[in-house]
Amino acid sequence: MLFVFILISCKNDKNTTVIKTIIPIESPSDIGSKQPFLFGNGDELVMSWTQKVNDSVHSVNFSTLNKGKWADPIEIARGDDWFVNWADFPAIAVNNKNIMTHFLEKSDPATFAYDVHLKISNNKGHNWNDDFIIHTDSTKTEHGFATLLPFKDDSFFITWLDGRNTGGGSHDDDSHSSNGAMNIRVATVLSSGKVIDETLVDSRTCDCCQTSAAITPKGPIIVYRDRTDDEVRDIYISRLLDGSWTIPKSIHNDNWVINGCPVNGPKAATYDNTLAIAWFTAADNIPKVNIVFSKDSGANFDTPIQIDNGKPIGRVDVALLDKNNALVSWMESTEDAAEIKVIKVNSNGKKQQPVIISSISAARGSGFPQLEVINDVVYLAWNNISENQSTIKIKNIPINTFN
Repeated sequence: MLFVFILISCKNDKNTTVIKTIIPIESPSDIGSKQPFLFGNGDELVMSWTQKVNDSVHSVNFSTLNKGKWADPIEIARGDDWFVNWADFPAIAVNNKNIMTHFLEKSDPATFAYDVHLKISNNKGHNWNDDFIIHTDSTKTEHGFATLLPFKDDSFFITWLDGRNTGGGSHDDDSHSSNGAMNIRVATVLSSGKVIDETLVDSRTCDCCQTSAAITPKGPIIVYRDRTDDEVRDIYISRLLDGSWTIPKSIHNDNWVINGCPVNGPKAATYDNTLAIAWFTAADNIPKVNIVFSKDSGANFDTPIQIDNGKPIGRVDVALLDKNNALVSWMESTEDAAEIKVIKVNSNGKKQQPVIISSISAARGSGFPQLEVINDVVYLAWNNISENQSTIKIKNIPINTFN
Protein backbone atom coordinates (compact mmCIF):
# COMPACT_ATOMS: atom_id res chain seq x y z
CA MET A 1 0.00 0.00 0.00
CA LEU A 2 1.54 3.33 -1.07
CA PHE A 3 0.74 6.53 0.78
CA VAL A 4 1.24 9.90 -0.87
CA PHE A 5 1.61 13.04 1.21
CA ILE A 6 0.40 16.38 -0.13
CA LEU A 7 1.46 19.14 2.23
CA ILE A 8 0.63 22.81 1.81
CA SER A 9 1.53 24.96 4.82
CA CYS A 10 0.58 28.53 5.55
CA LYS A 11 0.14 30.87 8.50
CA ASN A 12 -3.35 31.92 9.59
CA ASP A 13 -4.26 35.06 11.51
CA LYS A 14 -3.54 33.27 14.79
CA ASN A 15 0.01 32.57 13.66
CA THR A 16 -0.71 28.84 13.64
CA THR A 17 0.84 26.64 10.99
CA VAL A 18 -1.91 24.79 9.14
CA ILE A 19 -1.47 21.67 7.06
CA LYS A 20 -3.98 22.27 4.30
CA THR A 21 -3.91 18.81 2.74
CA ILE A 22 -2.78 15.43 4.03
CA ILE A 23 -3.70 12.11 2.52
CA PRO A 24 -5.09 10.14 5.49
CA ILE A 25 -4.39 6.51 6.24
CA GLU A 26 -7.30 4.17 5.78
CA SER A 27 -8.28 2.77 9.14
CA PRO A 28 -8.33 -1.03 9.61
CA SER A 29 -11.49 -0.64 11.72
CA ASP A 30 -15.13 -0.69 10.57
CA ILE A 31 -18.11 1.59 11.09
CA GLY A 32 -19.05 1.46 14.75
CA SER A 33 -15.44 1.56 15.90
CA LYS A 34 -14.14 4.01 18.50
CA GLN A 35 -11.62 4.50 21.29
CA PRO A 36 -8.38 4.01 19.32
CA PHE A 37 -5.19 3.44 21.25
CA LEU A 38 -1.77 3.68 19.59
CA PHE A 39 1.35 1.83 20.69
CA GLY A 40 4.75 2.10 19.04
CA ASN A 41 6.71 -1.14 18.74
CA GLY A 42 10.04 -0.45 17.06
CA ASP A 43 9.29 -0.21 13.36
CA GLU A 44 5.64 -1.16 13.85
CA LEU A 45 2.57 0.78 14.91
CA VAL A 46 -0.10 -1.15 16.80
CA MET A 47 -3.66 0.14 17.21
CA SER A 48 -6.39 -1.31 19.41
CA TRP A 49 -9.99 -0.16 19.37
CA THR A 50 -13.49 -0.97 20.55
CA GLN A 51 -15.95 -2.23 17.95
CA LYS A 52 -19.72 -2.16 18.31
CA VAL A 53 -20.98 -5.59 17.20
CA ASN A 54 -24.65 -4.90 17.92
CA ASP A 55 -26.72 -2.93 20.43
CA SER A 56 -25.51 -5.02 23.36
CA VAL A 57 -22.19 -6.57 22.28
CA HIS A 58 -18.78 -4.92 21.90
CA SER A 59 -15.38 -6.31 21.02
CA VAL A 60 -11.78 -5.18 21.37
CA ASN A 61 -9.60 -5.58 18.28
CA PHE A 62 -6.13 -4.72 17.09
CA SER A 63 -4.07 -4.38 13.95
CA THR A 64 -0.41 -3.70 13.16
CA LEU A 65 0.86 -1.20 10.60
CA ASN A 66 4.12 -2.48 9.15
CA LYS A 67 5.82 -0.80 6.18
CA GLY A 68 2.69 1.22 5.42
CA LYS A 69 0.24 -1.67 5.42
CA TRP A 70 -2.29 -2.64 8.06
CA ALA A 71 -2.50 -6.33 8.90
CA ASP A 72 -5.93 -7.94 8.94
CA PRO A 73 -7.67 -6.96 12.20
CA ILE A 74 -7.74 -9.54 14.98
CA GLU A 75 -10.57 -9.71 17.49
CA ILE A 76 -9.20 -10.21 20.99
CA ALA A 77 -12.41 -10.51 23.02
CA ARG A 78 -16.08 -9.62 23.00
CA GLY A 79 -18.86 -9.35 25.57
CA ASP A 80 -22.35 -8.10 26.29
CA ASP A 81 -21.58 -6.88 29.82
CA TRP A 82 -18.75 -4.45 29.18
CA PHE A 83 -18.36 -0.94 30.51
CA VAL A 84 -17.83 1.12 27.34
CA ASN A 85 -16.90 4.70 28.14
CA TRP A 86 -15.57 7.72 26.27
CA ALA A 87 -12.72 8.35 28.74
CA ASP A 88 -11.88 4.90 30.17
CA PHE A 89 -11.06 2.53 27.33
CA PRO A 90 -8.88 -0.46 26.35
CA ALA A 91 -5.14 -0.15 25.74
CA ILE A 92 -2.54 -2.50 24.29
CA ALA A 93 1.18 -3.13 24.85
CA VAL A 94 3.67 -5.33 22.98
CA ASN A 95 6.76 -6.99 24.46
CA ASN A 96 8.56 -9.13 21.85
CA LYS A 97 6.08 -11.92 20.96
CA ASN A 98 3.87 -11.12 23.95
CA ILE A 99 0.91 -8.77 23.70
CA MET A 100 -1.30 -7.64 26.56
CA THR A 101 -4.55 -5.73 26.37
CA HIS A 102 -7.40 -4.95 28.74
CA PHE A 103 -11.11 -4.34 28.68
CA LEU A 104 -13.63 -3.30 31.31
CA GLU A 105 -16.37 -5.69 32.39
CA LYS A 106 -19.32 -4.87 34.62
CA SER A 107 -19.32 -6.53 38.05
CA ASP A 108 -22.67 -5.17 39.23
CA PRO A 109 -25.62 -3.15 37.85
CA ALA A 110 -24.31 -0.02 39.61
CA THR A 111 -23.02 2.47 37.01
CA PHE A 112 -19.41 2.52 38.13
CA ALA A 113 -19.01 -1.10 39.19
CA TYR A 114 -16.57 -2.71 36.77
CA ASP A 115 -13.29 -4.62 36.71
CA VAL A 116 -10.07 -4.48 34.66
CA HIS A 117 -9.81 -7.72 32.68
CA LEU A 118 -6.50 -8.57 31.01
CA LYS A 119 -5.72 -10.89 28.12
CA ILE A 120 -2.27 -12.01 26.98
CA SER A 121 -1.04 -13.54 23.75
CA ASN A 122 2.36 -15.24 23.60
CA ASN A 123 2.48 -15.49 19.79
CA LYS A 124 1.94 -11.94 18.52
CA GLY A 125 -1.83 -12.03 18.84
CA HIS A 126 -2.68 -15.17 16.91
CA ASN A 127 -3.98 -16.88 20.07
CA TRP A 128 -5.07 -15.38 23.38
CA ASN A 129 -5.09 -16.83 26.86
CA ASP A 130 -8.19 -16.66 29.05
CA ASP A 131 -8.85 -13.24 30.55
CA PHE A 132 -8.17 -12.53 34.22
CA ILE A 133 -8.76 -9.64 36.63
CA ILE A 134 -5.75 -7.58 37.66
CA HIS A 135 -6.92 -6.53 41.13
CA THR A 136 -7.18 -8.88 44.08
CA ASP A 137 -10.28 -7.48 45.80
CA SER A 138 -13.81 -8.63 45.04
CA THR A 139 -15.64 -5.38 45.72
CA LYS A 140 -18.37 -4.27 43.32
CA THR A 141 -16.70 -0.92 42.75
CA GLU A 142 -14.86 0.98 40.03
CA HIS A 143 -11.54 -0.28 38.69
CA GLY A 144 -10.21 1.29 35.52
CA PHE A 145 -8.11 3.95 33.78
CA ALA A 146 -5.31 1.44 33.32
CA THR A 147 -1.92 2.08 31.72
CA LEU A 148 0.00 -0.87 30.24
CA LEU A 149 3.70 -0.89 29.32
CA PRO A 150 6.24 -3.54 28.27
CA PHE A 151 8.59 -4.30 31.15
CA LYS A 152 11.66 -6.40 31.91
CA ASP A 153 11.96 -10.12 31.07
CA ASP A 154 9.01 -10.06 28.62
CA SER A 155 6.63 -8.96 31.39
CA PHE A 156 4.29 -5.97 31.57
CA PHE A 157 3.92 -3.07 33.97
CA ILE A 158 0.41 -1.88 34.80
CA THR A 159 -1.09 0.91 36.89
CA TRP A 160 -4.78 1.59 37.47
CA LEU A 161 -7.32 3.47 39.58
CA ASP A 162 -8.86 1.20 42.20
CA GLY A 163 -12.14 1.93 43.98
CA ARG A 164 -12.15 -0.91 46.49
CA ASN A 165 -12.33 1.57 49.38
CA THR A 166 -15.05 3.80 47.94
CA GLY A 167 -17.97 1.62 48.92
CA GLY A 168 -19.38 1.96 45.43
CA GLY A 169 -20.26 5.63 45.78
CA SER A 170 -20.58 7.84 42.72
CA HIS A 171 -17.67 9.94 41.48
CA ASP A 172 -16.71 12.62 43.98
CA ASP A 173 -19.28 11.47 46.51
CA ASP A 174 -18.75 13.35 49.77
CA SER A 175 -18.45 9.96 51.48
CA HIS A 176 -15.09 9.48 49.75
CA SER A 177 -13.12 10.44 52.82
CA SER A 178 -9.45 9.63 53.27
CA ASN A 179 -10.61 6.14 54.24
CA GLY A 180 -13.02 5.81 51.34
CA ALA A 181 -11.33 7.38 48.33
CA MET A 182 -10.16 6.16 44.96
CA ASN A 183 -6.57 4.97 45.05
CA ILE A 184 -3.86 4.11 42.53
CA ARG A 185 -2.08 0.77 42.41
CA VAL A 186 0.64 -0.87 40.34
CA ALA A 187 1.64 -4.44 39.52
CA THR A 188 3.80 -6.52 37.22
CA VAL A 189 2.17 -9.10 34.94
CA LEU A 190 4.37 -11.95 33.77
CA SER A 191 4.00 -13.35 30.26
CA SER A 192 2.28 -16.37 31.84
CA GLY A 193 -0.42 -14.11 33.28
CA LYS A 194 0.82 -14.32 36.85
CA VAL A 195 0.43 -11.03 38.72
CA ILE A 196 3.22 -10.04 41.13
CA ASP A 197 4.28 -7.00 43.13
CA GLU A 198 0.82 -5.46 43.45
CA THR A 199 1.35 -2.27 45.46
CA LEU A 200 -0.78 0.59 46.73
CA VAL A 201 1.03 3.81 45.76
CA ASP A 202 -1.44 6.57 46.73
CA SER A 203 -4.56 6.08 48.85
CA ARG A 204 -6.42 9.18 47.61
CA THR A 205 -6.57 10.19 43.97
CA CYS A 206 -8.93 11.90 41.55
CA ASP A 207 -11.70 9.48 40.62
CA CYS A 208 -11.75 9.41 36.83
CA CYS A 209 -8.69 10.99 35.24
CA GLN A 210 -6.48 8.83 33.06
CA THR A 211 -3.25 7.47 34.52
CA SER A 212 0.09 7.42 32.71
CA ALA A 213 3.46 5.77 33.21
CA ALA A 214 6.92 5.39 31.71
CA ILE A 215 9.86 3.04 32.10
CA THR A 216 12.97 5.13 32.73
CA PRO A 217 16.57 3.84 33.01
CA LYS A 218 16.11 4.07 36.78
CA GLY A 219 12.81 2.17 36.80
CA PRO A 220 9.07 2.74 36.31
CA ILE A 221 7.34 5.99 37.17
CA ILE A 222 3.62 6.73 37.34
CA VAL A 223 1.85 10.08 36.93
CA TYR A 224 -1.77 10.80 37.74
CA ARG A 225 -4.14 13.43 39.09
CA ASP A 226 -4.08 13.53 42.87
CA ARG A 227 -6.86 14.68 45.21
CA THR A 228 -6.12 16.34 48.54
CA ASP A 229 -8.51 16.82 51.45
CA ASP A 230 -8.89 20.42 50.26
CA GLU A 231 -9.84 19.27 46.73
CA VAL A 232 -6.59 20.33 45.11
CA ARG A 233 -6.22 18.14 42.01
CA ASP A 234 -2.72 18.57 40.65
CA ILE A 235 -0.53 16.05 38.79
CA TYR A 236 1.62 13.82 40.99
CA ILE A 237 4.48 11.44 40.35
CA SER A 238 5.83 8.38 42.14
CA ARG A 239 8.98 6.43 41.17
CA LEU A 240 10.13 2.90 41.89
CA LEU A 241 13.57 3.24 43.50
CA ASP A 242 15.49 0.38 45.13
CA GLY A 243 12.37 -1.76 45.22
CA SER A 244 10.08 0.80 46.87
CA TRP A 245 7.71 3.44 45.52
CA THR A 246 8.58 6.99 46.51
CA ILE A 247 6.17 9.20 48.41
CA PRO A 248 4.03 10.85 45.71
CA LYS A 249 4.79 14.51 45.02
CA SER A 250 3.44 17.20 42.73
CA ILE A 251 5.27 17.77 39.46
CA HIS A 252 4.17 21.43 39.73
CA ASN A 253 1.97 23.27 42.22
CA ASP A 254 -0.88 24.40 39.98
CA ASN A 255 -3.16 24.47 43.03
CA TRP A 256 -6.22 23.64 40.93
CA VAL A 257 -9.09 23.44 43.40
CA ILE A 258 -12.10 21.76 41.83
CA ASN A 259 -14.94 19.92 43.54
CA GLY A 260 -15.32 17.28 40.86
CA CYS A 261 -13.23 15.19 38.52
CA PRO A 262 -12.18 17.03 35.31
CA VAL A 263 -11.70 13.71 33.42
CA ASN A 264 -8.43 14.95 31.96
CA GLY A 265 -5.34 12.96 32.89
CA PRO A 266 -1.64 13.51 32.14
CA LYS A 267 0.62 11.76 29.64
CA ALA A 268 4.29 10.85 30.13
CA ALA A 269 7.11 9.89 27.76
CA THR A 270 10.76 9.01 28.32
CA TYR A 271 13.99 9.10 26.28
CA ASP A 272 17.10 7.97 28.15
CA ASN A 273 17.05 9.98 31.39
CA THR A 274 14.70 12.65 30.02
CA LEU A 275 11.09 12.47 31.19
CA ALA A 276 8.40 14.72 29.70
CA ILE A 277 4.91 15.10 31.15
CA ALA A 278 2.03 16.98 29.50
CA TRP A 279 -1.17 17.86 31.31
CA PHE A 280 -4.25 20.09 31.49
CA THR A 281 -5.07 22.42 34.36
CA ALA A 282 -7.63 25.16 34.97
CA ALA A 283 -6.30 26.65 38.18
CA ASP A 284 -7.73 30.13 38.86
CA ASN A 285 -10.25 29.39 36.08
CA ILE A 286 -7.53 29.76 33.45
CA PRO A 287 -7.33 26.63 31.26
CA LYS A 288 -3.80 25.63 30.21
CA VAL A 289 -1.94 22.76 28.63
CA ASN A 290 1.59 22.51 30.00
CA ILE A 291 4.62 20.34 29.42
CA VAL A 292 7.45 19.90 31.88
CA PHE A 293 10.84 18.24 31.39
CA SER A 294 12.99 16.31 33.84
CA LYS A 295 16.60 15.40 33.01
CA ASP A 296 16.95 12.89 35.87
CA SER A 297 14.02 10.49 35.26
CA GLY A 298 11.56 12.46 37.35
CA ALA A 299 13.59 13.32 40.44
CA ASN A 300 13.49 17.03 39.59
CA PHE A 301 11.56 19.10 37.06
CA ASP A 302 12.24 22.27 35.10
CA THR A 303 9.76 25.14 34.84
CA PRO A 304 6.54 24.12 33.01
CA ILE A 305 6.03 25.42 29.47
CA GLN A 306 2.52 26.45 28.39
CA ILE A 307 1.81 25.32 24.83
CA ASP A 308 -1.89 26.03 24.11
CA ASN A 309 -3.48 28.94 22.22
CA GLY A 310 -5.73 30.14 25.02
CA LYS A 311 -8.79 27.90 24.78
CA PRO A 312 -7.59 24.37 25.45
CA ILE A 313 -9.91 21.47 26.23
CA GLY A 314 -6.96 19.26 27.16
CA ARG A 315 -7.04 15.52 26.27
CA VAL A 316 -3.28 15.53 25.80
CA ASP A 317 -0.69 13.11 24.49
CA VAL A 318 3.11 13.42 24.30
CA ALA A 319 6.08 11.80 22.56
CA LEU A 320 9.78 12.50 23.02
CA LEU A 321 11.83 12.81 19.81
CA ASP A 322 15.17 12.97 21.65
CA LYS A 323 16.41 14.08 25.05
CA ASN A 324 15.56 17.73 24.34
CA ASN A 325 12.51 17.81 22.07
CA ALA A 326 8.93 16.63 22.48
CA LEU A 327 5.70 16.65 20.51
CA VAL A 328 2.49 17.40 22.39
CA SER A 329 -1.02 16.93 21.04
CA TRP A 330 -4.16 18.43 22.57
CA MET A 331 -7.64 19.69 21.73
CA GLU A 332 -8.40 23.39 21.49
CA SER A 333 -11.84 25.01 21.35
CA THR A 334 -13.01 26.90 18.27
CA GLU A 335 -16.18 28.92 17.76
CA ASP A 336 -18.32 25.91 16.90
CA ALA A 337 -16.20 22.80 17.60
CA ALA A 338 -12.56 22.02 18.36
CA GLU A 339 -9.24 21.25 16.69
CA ILE A 340 -6.54 18.68 17.28
CA LYS A 341 -3.19 20.42 17.46
CA VAL A 342 0.41 19.26 17.70
CA ILE A 343 3.40 21.36 18.72
CA LYS A 344 7.14 20.73 18.96
CA VAL A 345 8.69 21.97 22.20
CA ASN A 346 12.32 22.13 23.29
CA SER A 347 13.26 21.67 26.92
CA ASN A 348 14.81 25.16 26.86
CA GLY A 349 11.33 26.62 26.32
CA LYS A 350 11.51 27.20 22.58
CA LYS A 351 8.21 26.37 20.86
CA GLN A 352 7.43 26.03 17.19
CA GLN A 353 4.09 27.09 15.78
CA PRO A 354 1.40 24.48 16.47
CA VAL A 355 0.07 22.43 13.59
CA ILE A 356 -3.66 21.91 13.16
CA ILE A 357 -4.24 18.24 12.40
CA SER A 358 -8.02 18.18 12.08
CA SER A 359 -11.28 19.70 13.15
CA ILE A 360 -13.07 17.56 15.72
CA SER A 361 -16.20 17.64 17.83
CA ALA A 362 -15.68 19.08 21.29
CA ALA A 363 -18.19 16.60 22.72
CA ARG A 364 -17.22 13.72 24.95
CA GLY A 365 -17.83 11.25 22.14
CA SER A 366 -14.74 12.53 20.32
CA GLY A 367 -12.67 10.86 23.02
CA PHE A 368 -8.93 11.28 23.51
CA PRO A 369 -6.80 11.65 20.34
CA GLN A 370 -3.73 9.42 20.23
CA LEU A 371 -0.18 10.41 19.22
CA GLU A 372 2.72 8.12 18.31
CA VAL A 373 6.00 8.59 16.42
CA ILE A 374 7.48 5.73 14.37
CA ASN A 375 10.48 6.05 12.03
CA ASP A 376 10.25 9.82 11.64
CA VAL A 377 6.52 9.74 10.97
CA VAL A 378 3.95 11.21 13.36
CA TYR A 379 0.67 9.30 13.64
CA LEU A 380 -2.60 10.65 15.03
CA ALA A 381 -5.79 8.64 15.58
CA TRP A 382 -9.13 9.79 16.97
CA ASN A 383 -12.87 9.15 17.15
CA ASN A 384 -14.89 10.59 14.31
CA ILE A 385 -18.60 11.07 15.07
CA SER A 386 -20.79 11.66 12.03
CA GLU A 387 -24.53 11.12 11.54
CA ASN A 388 -24.72 9.19 14.83
CA GLN A 389 -22.05 6.76 13.62
CA SER A 390 -18.54 6.44 14.97
CA THR A 391 -15.42 5.64 12.98
CA ILE A 392 -11.71 6.04 13.59
CA LYS A 393 -9.66 8.51 11.59
CA ILE A 394 -5.89 8.26 11.24
CA LYS A 395 -3.40 10.71 9.76
CA ASN A 396 0.35 10.65 9.46
CA ILE A 397 2.70 13.59 9.08
CA PRO A 398 6.44 13.48 8.27
CA ILE A 399 8.48 14.53 11.27
CA ASN A 400 10.26 17.22 9.23
CA THR A 401 6.97 19.10 9.14
CA PHE A 402 7.83 20.13 12.69
CA ASN A 403 11.41 21.29 11.94
